[in-house]
Amino acid sequence: MLAVLLAFISIVVTFIYINGRYNENYWKKRGVAFYKKNKVMGVFWDFMTKPKALFENLCDIYKEYPDEPAVGIGTLFTPTLYVRDPLNIQHVLTTNFKSFNHRGLEPNEDDILAGSILFLNGTKWKMLRQSMTPLFTSAKLKSMYCVMDKSAQEFVLYLKENPKLLKGDTFHNLSTFCSAAIGASVFGVTTKSMFDSPFLDVARRAINTGIVRNIKFTIGNLSQSMFKMLNLNIFKEFEPFFITAIKQIIQQRKLENVKKNDFADICVTLQDNGNLKDTDSGLELEPTDEVLAAQAFFFLVAGVEPTATTMFSTLLELGKHPEIQERLHKEIDEAFEKHGKDISCTVASNMEYLDMVINEAMRLNPPIGFLSRKCVENTVLPVGNIKVDKGTNITLPIYELHHDPKYHPDPETFNPERFSTENKNSIMDTTYMPFGRGNRNCVGMRFAQLQAKSGLIHLLRNFSVNTKILEGGIKYSKEQFQVRVTNVNVELIPRY
Repeated sequence: MLAVLLAFISIVVTFIYINGRYNENYWKKRGVAFYKKNKVMGVFWDFMTKPKALFENLCDIYKEYPDEPAVGIGTLFTPTLYVRDPLNIQHVLTTNFKSFNHRGLEPNEDDILAGSILFLNGTKWKMLRQSMTPLFTSAKLKSMYCVMDKSAQEFVLYLKENPKLLKGDTFHNLSTFCSAAIGASVFGVTTKSMFDSPFLDVARRAINTGIVRNIKFTIGNLSQSMFKMLNLNIFKEFEPFFITAIKQIIQQRKLENVKKNDFADICVTLQDNGNLKDTDSGLELEPTDEVLAAQAFFFLVAGVEPTATTMFSTLLELGKHPEIQERLHKEIDEAFEKHGKDISCTVASNMEYLDMVINEAMRLNPPIGFLSRKCVENTVLPVGNIKVDKGTNITLPIYELHHDPKYHPDPETFNPERFSTENKNSIMDTTYMPFGRGNRNCVGMRFAQLQAKSGLIHLLRNFSVNTKILEGGIKYSKEQFQVRVTNVNVELIPRY
């Protein structure tokens, strides 16, 4: 038995050594610096073994190689390149999109809710992305904003009726608002109380990572073939409830035959029109309830966590900077005095200082810390003349760029003036991309911005904010993609 154990250990050690040398030599031949701290699992080893978010591990690489356009990272079987030069980042996301249009992770086919535009690739992604885009036209956003505004008013009333929440878990409360606002404005689901949303528990559990989900995520990034072989899934546990719920929503909308300019309307239209067809490839895709449920699940998950993060980060910074908070209070108060309690989409969109504050909050703490892509055809990155082979995983920084003094002077200072009319044109480039960039940027970006505005407008009309950073300073919870601030209390104080 001991001999077998020793033989197994020897095989593992030998594999690690050979794989590590291969990874190092692979990038050395291409003239690319290699991250040697862990030659086999790269940043994923630290992610699995330390209480840090994945983007924090990537930040270490960014700082360690300040003059490199890209850095090779160790993985089990798939070459991985951390691209840090802005011109190369633009090349991946926009200039040469056809070579990097793959998201990076490919869920297994029986993981139904993972079959959304977030994870899909190629022609299926293109067809569904085009089908979902009409949900976020200016006309539909204006219509949905009225529902968001009503949800925000109900949220304020709920907080006033439950004052203990004002000193409670503010991020938790904000995620509750976001879930209810999405349920009402996107899915047309309303209940007697916004906090009885049937999607609320699903949204919270879907965005909460744990050891099992982190292991699956790590395997998917280290080896797609192993991920397939083990038939790992991401969202399987939510299928019974969510698919049933979406089926009922679509069926009810067909029976009502009433247009509400929301996701359910899109679903009915797609199913009435028959299969989706791609003229170039001839591929057809049936818009079944399951396919549409996957898109709905993506909108729910992507609409709760990122928007709550943006709102929380904004409140956090306002609580630290009373002079900025006072100026924003003045802009919001003047809007209410001029337009009454029901703030329209147009009025909200024209609140210039609110825009500046939110944008700066997203620079300091973007909703996600990095982007992932996969190379689908051999190509070359311009800066460094780096040869990138088909199948290579690409990691692109967001948080690191937002905090780099080369692009954002005095980056740790909260300064909304960076996004004033005079300054924002110089900052809105590949060094600022809280919603990603290029053809695979966030399809619901404008919706998310309006959702955050609606909540913040009514919160700041009724409350002031006080921020208390706990001992040890601001920290981040252990997340895969998200940037979630912890070790801080954000207290809401009634203004009237």
